Amino acid sequence: MPLGRSGNGKPARPAEERVPQRAPERPAEERLPERYRNEPVPRGEGATLTRVQRQMGVTTPARLDTSQATAADFTAERYLRDQSLAPRDGWRRVLFWLTGGRLNLGPSPAEMAERELIARAKTPVPGCRSIAVISRKGGVGKTTTTLMLGHTFASLRGDRVVALDGNPDAGSLGYRVRRETAATITNLLADEQMITRYADIRAYTSQAPTRLEVVASDDDPRITKALGEEDYRRAIALLERHYNLITLDTGTGVLESATRGILQLADQIVVVMSPSLDSARAASSTLDWLNENGHSELVRSAVAVVNGVQADGQVEVGRITEHFAGRCRAVVQVPWDPHLAAGAETDVARLRPTTRHAYLEVAAAVADGFVT
Repeated sequence: MPLGRSGNGKPARPAEERVPQRAPERPAEERLPERYRNEPVPRGEGATLTRVQRQMGVTTPARLDTSQATAADFTAERYLRDQSLAPRDGWRRVLFWLTGGRLNLGPSPAEMAERELIARAKTPVPGCRSIAVISRKGGVGKTTTTLMLGHTFASLRGDRVVALDGNPDAGSLGYRVRRETAATITNLLADEQMITRYADIRAYTSQAPTRLEVVASDDDPRITKALGEEDYRRAIALLERHYNLITLDTGTGVLESATRGILQLADQIVVVMSPSLDSARAASSTLDWLNENGHSELVRSAVAVVNGVQADGQVEVGRITEHFAGRCRAVVQVPWDPHLAAGAETDVARLRPTTRHAYLEVAAAVADGFVT
């Protein structure tokens, strides 16, 4: 055979251009030194790092058990410590001010915790979610909780939030925001067939500066009491086509037709009580009734709110909280606030910081149920 020719007659590839054959890659455990090959693999909650992992710079063992974490957890509020953002208060704020902004330590742990609450309150919701606020005892702050839950969601989220007054006893929810229309739920139902777009339904709601919209009830209890289970079903079904979150103020009678209709359509409930024995007893008996009448899932996912807590109260609120923590998914204490106690139009900016924070906790606890 002539030099420079291969067996098929083609010119042979020069030796320096020949591609070397790669050896088959060995399994990862065989590439480790012999003394490390039998290291146990860390598993579960109590797992610790092996010597190999420590030498490789691993600081946290992987969890191989079931987790509720998803890709949606990675939000700026949860994971970014924005050094360009000036601290809001405390000594970090003073240091930032004294150095003219040259030394910025970023948000404090308290601010980071608040960011976490905000991230939870902004949990995405597919379609529409209805949250019924219930209590069998009047005067405990049920309407206020409905309103403030709606305000908190509407001020933080980008989707549409509406509060519906479902109290058959001529509820007062419509008077807690500046009225933009005299229309009520009765008018909404009467014109149901003509409402096809969001622009149409806006004629029947009043919108607060937080972007929360409110559908008021009629002033005449003879009209509201005439509305039954089917009427509220129609109203909620209509709102579900145009809003992402609906907070529902209910009456004090869980056996009333209107409340039954609301509970049938509610995805979650918030049970409200004042820091008193009779109110807590009534709230607990409400949960008993719900359990006995086919609403056990609502009870398991419920958020309990102890409203109007004062430091000098005689009742051990901690014991009440402990009781409902064993029955509900979450319990939040809301402090007494003079602005809310007035029962007038609510200006969120006039609330005490502790009150705003408490309602942020309520919204975050409710939003945790959006992913179930």
